[in-house]
Amino acid sequence: MFTLQRIETHAQEIKKSRFLAVCGPVSSEQAARDFIAEQSDLAASHNCWAFRIGQTYRFNDDGEPSGTAGKPILQAIDGQSLDHIAVVVTRWFGGTLLGSGGLIRAYGGTAAICLRAAEKIEVIETIEATVDCDFSDLALIKARLGGLGVMVSTETFTDTGASLTLQIPRDAAQTAAAMILDLSRGRAVLRFDH
Repeated sequence: MFTLQRIETHAQEIKKSRFLAVCGPVSSEQAARDFIAEQSDLAASHNCWAFRIGQTYRFNDDGEPSGTAGKPILQAIDGQSLDHIAVVVTRWFGGTLLGSGGLIRAYGGTAAICLRAAEKIEVIETIEATVDCDFSDLALIKARLGGLGVMVSTETFTDTGASLTLQIPRDAAQTAAAMILDLSRGRAVLRFDH
């Protein structure tokens, strides 16, 4: 699965209506909703949208006939095997009715063109874990975890060391656990958060 490197836009005019697609990477459902709110133009006729994050997806026609806007946008996301994506397609009505088929092509097509033009990166599935370690082991553990593609999302210091919240690529989880145990001579242990 792939997501987008950055926010991308594409505008086109179809029978005097102006369409603007804005697509971008999102990490959670809340981030998707925030993206949609930020990219929507309240002065426009319609702000239709869709997002997918793993098995979670939503779409909205924002006043267009049911099934003519949000669903085609979601199909554009799925048609390119993208994940962790939100897309808003804004329409400024130009006076000419497009009909159901025209709306489906306009919304889905504008979204698809925008997504095709965007630079993509692979989505690496991660799991969250916590490690508590002594100060003497902290620098070496952090340096070695970086080599496995592990991200430290929070670091909290204690009297004797630190507690790190980690995002570990799923396929590196067992390697990371063994490495932490080995580097700390058994003093630090990785706990997977479920």
